[in-house]
Amino acid sequence: MVGVSKEKKAQRRKHIGDTALRLFAERGFEAVTVNEIAEAAGVAKVTLFNYFPSKEALVLEGVEEDIAGIVAGRRRGQSVLGVLREHYLGFGARIEAEADIGELVSRMKVIVESPALIAAVQRIQYGQRAALAMVLDGRDTWHFPADLTADLMAAQITATIQLLQEAFFERLAGGMSVREAGESLRPDVDRAFDLLERGYGT
Repeated sequence: MVGVSKEKKAQRRKHIGDTALRLFAERGFEAVTVNEIAEAAGVAKVTLFNYFPSKEALVLEGVEEDIAGIVAGRRRGQSVLGVLREHYLGFGARIEAEADIGELVSRMKVIVESPALIAAVQRIQYGQRAALAMVLDGRDTWHFPADLTADLMAAQITATIQLLQEAFFERLAGGMSVREAGESLRPDVDRAFDLLERGYGT
């Protein structure tokens, strides 16, 4: 792609991604081939792969959130759960400011209707959990057996975040505005992190 300006590359990338999402929404992820996407977008297959390394990346690239990075970058004296609570209390506001909501809802529907994409999301979530465990344990590489305490904490935190995100997107899909979904999520975020901080009790 020598000679193509940065702006042109961004436009072409968006065009390919938009074309793929439209086809997936119409026919389902599994039913659409990469060749069909390339043809509909008016690009060669090799060009498509220059922008997106896999078919799954056409939907999932950018979906992953760097939970480990949020924790690693917390302010001095701020707790792990404190920085994550703060981050997810503002989840709805960030989505409202940054995302195309119609596209986001369409993307989520494509994902939940595809076994292949659900499996890919689960692999991403496993990676998030492993990365968070490394940060919690002060490691810079993953190894087995890992520290059980760090892994248990990472598992609980990432599962909680996943559930909160699902609740937010379900509200969007159900017709709430982003602002309404974000505001209704805030008490859920507080309750979830209260439980993580204090435990469930018996």
